Amino acid sequence: MAENKNQQQLQIELKPEIAGGIYSNLAVVTHSSNEIVADFVQMLPGMQKAQVASRVIMSPENAKRFLFALQDNIVKFEQQFGEINLAQPQPQSGEGRTIAPFNIKKGDA
Repeated sequence: MAENKNQQQLQIELKPEIAGGIYSNLAVVTHSSNEIVADFVQMLPGMQKAQVASRVIMSPENAKRFLFALQDNIVKFEQQFGEINLAQPQPQSGEGRTIAPFNIKKGDA
């Protein structure tokens, strides 16, 4: 199969202030008809409030591409390091799922 010589490479810049990333142990995902919104939260034991550390807003199409990329990376991770065990049972097919660390009841975060 011949390579397309006219194909351009996308250059992505990673600024130092972003390169360190943020820590998140809770994600809250919501949507409208046009966007998927993911709030990444830092929740600490014993604290009454949790702070949103980052918000990512995507189109539904890009969110689905991200889902596939994340799923692919989880499979590769587990092949290399072993299965990721979840403390809570897996949701039934078609059911949503909320992760609530530190035994916080749904709706209390």
